[in-house]
Amino acid sequence: MKIDRVGIVGLGLIGGSIGLELQTKGYEVFGLVNKSKTAERAKERGLAQVISTNSNILSNCSLVILAMPLEQLINPTSELVSALPRNAVITDVGSVKKPVLEIWQKLHARFVGSHPMAGTIQTGVEAGRKHLFNNRPWIATPVETTDLEALDAVRQLVVTLKSKWITTDPETHDQAVALISHLPVFISTALLQTVTKEPNKSLLKLAKTIASSGFQDTTRIGGGNPDLGVAMASNNTSALLNAITSYRSSLDKLEKMIETKEWDQLKSELSASQLSRPDFL
Repeated sequence: MKIDRVGIVGLGLIGGSIGLELQTKGYEVFGLVNKSKTAERAKERGLAQVISTNSNILSNCSLVILAMPLEQLINPTSELVSALPRNAVITDVGSVKKPVLEIWQKLHARFVGSHPMAGTIQTGVEAGRKHLFNNRPWIATPVETTDLEALDAVRQLVVTLKSKWITTDPETHDQAVALISHLPVFISTALLQTVTKEPNKSLLKLAKTIASSGFQDTTRIGGGNPDLGVAMASNNTSALLNAITSYRSSLDKLEKMIETKEWDQLKSELSASQLSRPDFL
């Protein structure tokens, strides 16, 4: 299937980055945004060749990427749904797949669930940048009813963006991202809360002064978009709670070793972690 005109609904970090990158590859990109002010700034930044707040902008697109916030993706407006060309391939970039597919399978016959594993803590129209997806995983979650030609069209798009194409089922995807993407947000948040709630003001001031790369790396995603964090928790609740339970068990185990001064066992656990980390890099 030949993809030439690509529509992007939402020009924030992911949508804007896709738009910038696709234009360098020769695609004609059409961006749909909610606000006139956003449209003007997106035009200034060159996030797409054509940008509008009118959903009719999508009418001649052969592929449309839904790069909206998760809550909007799961609760799309009737105006957006009716504006999507029936023959176009539709995909999304949502970080949870099962609830998205439950909605969009009923709304469009050529929908393919997908999720790029790339990002920064920046949001909004200023956040998009080139090369965001280079060598990063991009997961597709086809089901039995997925249009195979549409799936291949999304694969072509992903390869064009220089991402690593991966496929799995929606439920496995949601369980995996709960472990390596959603859980870290809440661990990071808990760490920030632990430090900032320190009652000794002098101690807190010193902690802020001496915090360096280790603390910055560990807490980066805890300082990210709160709306995204809530969307993760509310739409991937079961998998996230299972991950939190497992994490709490591991933390309790380490705490017990420290309490009972089991230093050899503690070193063994830390060594195992040291060895396993490269598998995730």
